[in-house]
Amino acid sequence: MAVLKEGRAPREGVRSRGVERVPQQSGQDKVASRPVLVGRPTMKSVVQDRYGAVPEDVLRVEEVERPTIGSGEALVRIRAASVDRGTWHLMAGLPYPIRLAGFGLRAPKHSNPGRALAGTIEAVGDETCGYTSGDEVFGICDGSFAEYARVRTDKLARRPSNLSFEQAAAVPISGLTALQAVRDHARVRAGDKVLVVGASGGVGSFAVQIVKAYGADVTGVSSTAKVEAVRALGADHVVDYTRDDFTGGAQRYDVILDIGGNRRLTDLRRILTPRGRLVIVGGETGGRLLGGADRQLRALLLSRLVRQKLGTFVASENATDLDVLRDLIEAGKLTPLVDRAFVLGEVPAAIRHLLNGHARGKIIVTVGT
Repeated sequence: MAVLKEGRAPREGVRSRGVERVPQQSGQDKVASRPVLVGRPTMKSVVQDRYGAVPEDVLRVEEVERPTIGSGEALVRIRAASVDRGTWHLMAGLPYPIRLAGFGLRAPKHSNPGRALAGTIEAVGDETCGYTSGDEVFGICDGSFAEYARVRTDKLARRPSNLSFEQAAAVPISGLTALQAVRDHARVRAGDKVLVVGASGGVGSFAVQIVKAYGADVTGVSSTAKVEAVRALGADHVVDYTRDDFTGGAQRYDVILDIGGNRRLTDLRRILTPRGRLVIVGGETGGRLLGGADRQLRALLLSRLVRQKLGTFVASENATDLDVLRDLIEAGKLTPLVDRAFVLGEVPAAIRHLLNGHARGKIIVTVGT
């Protein structure tokens, strides 16, 4: 599982002592046990106090104090955020190594599991950051399921001019992961034959398009219901894994991007060229201890013994690559695949939709207008 490096940021959305409680509201945007923070700017935010695998059990919306910013940071009024598999991992604290990676051992370090966002800058911590109030941006933060977020400006870029806020929110985490997998780790070149396993998902849908932008021949693997969506992304060939075993044929690939798959390394190596490159970007087994990461570890060890290049990576959050993605988008070479949108009070339902495995592309949470 490719995991994005966590940036430094103080915890936000912490509830204050001595607040007045008001009755719980009804309806879709209800605020549970909402505290009123007298005399301080507030906002609605998803919060959690403990780890848990069931989103309906651990997530709620509360009125919390609006974050303050310092040098190198911006306060962003969020218009949209996105849900991905990493959202569930942060919420559940599983597999356990994610807690050791800095997200909190016994309880979540950040009370809001959202990370990707698109919105408008409300204020900046200093005048040298290159942004000003009113700039429309997209990027990565800690706590994007909220009306406002504190964001490091080195994790922001200007919103692509041809995308809505909802589309832009789909890009940062999945787009960065796909770009770095294709460009930096698989080192895809024009003319390569590339297999993308999990081509209809958040990362996979970006990877298919980026591979095509690099001039390679791409085969996407998906379920029956998502074959046409993958073909619409520009895949040269699509394999329905429910009908055909994509590891059993005679075709060999220069690159395999295994995004969310769980096939054995021996099966994947069989369809790689003798010096082919396998990049494992995901893979879920449900295990609490490693959650499928054992396959990545075996790949790294085996890569030392064979001619094929086998491995995984930790994606880097940075503004430079967000700019690269924006350029690809504005050039018409990359378009986010959006499945459906939920509102802030429906974040648990959005995560549930992801876990059910029915999403075609990215799941969006709309926040403001």
